[in-house]
Formats: sequence, C-alpha cells, structure tokens
Amino acid sequence: MEKQIIKVNGMSCNHCKMSIEKALKEISVNGTVNLEAKTVTVEFDPRKSNLEQIIIEIEDQGYEVEK
Repeated sequence: MEKQIIKVNGMSCNHCKMSIEKALKEISVNGTVNLEAKTVTVEFDPRKSNLEQIIIEIEDQGYEVEK
C-alpha cells in the first residue's frame, strides 16, 4: 500500500468530506479528509490505482487539488 497526503481547496463541511471519501472508495482507495488542514490522506494499492487517477476523482467532485 502507498500513502500520500493531497492538499485540496474548496472543502468546508461534512458533505465535502463524505463526497470525497465515497468517491475514492468507489475506486478502491481509502481516503480520509481533514477539513481543518484541507488535506486528503489516501492509501492505495499502486497496482490498482495511481495518484493521477485519485486526483482526477477528487477534482470530478468539484474540488481543486494543489499540485
């Protein structure tokens, strides 16, 4: 398993948290949102997912990932 911390702008409430975590779970990624730090900590199997795919999934939910 690989672990990364992604900085994400635009998250402000529990709905944001649940939206991102649910979307990541659908692509077999464990994601934990920290609203105060504006980060998403992801754990994933690099044979099944990659960081680019995870970023696209977060952005598809309407949030901006800092690169």
